[in-house]
Amino acid sequence: MICTSAELQDGGDGVRFTVVRPGGERAAFVVRFDGKVYAYLNRCAHVPIELDWLPGRFFDDSRRYLICATHGAMYAPDSGRCVAGPCRNGRLEVLPVVECDGGVFLVG
Repeated sequence: MICTSAELQDGGDGVRFTVVRPGGERAAFVVRFDGKVYAYLNRCAHVPIELDWLPGRFFDDSRRYLICATHGAMYAPDSGRCVAGPCRNGRLEVLPVVECDGGVFLVG
């Protein structure tokens, strides 16, 4: 389990976790947006750095977009597609998750 469902508020802080990929562990995160959970590798599509400016802070002030704290790239939280900034039309890497029985789980 990544986290409990109650830990994710719509447009609120995300929960960081790690996944194992070829080459080692990678930072990842899960957020809730429009009532659904979404998970991504915590890696900007423009420059391979983590997005959050403080642990778990992924949303911009409007709570409508995920934002890279380093250079302001903005991503649609429901698709990971870059909608503004230097990586326009780039994407965050989606991680499949499911929410059931009061928890959020990585699939696969």
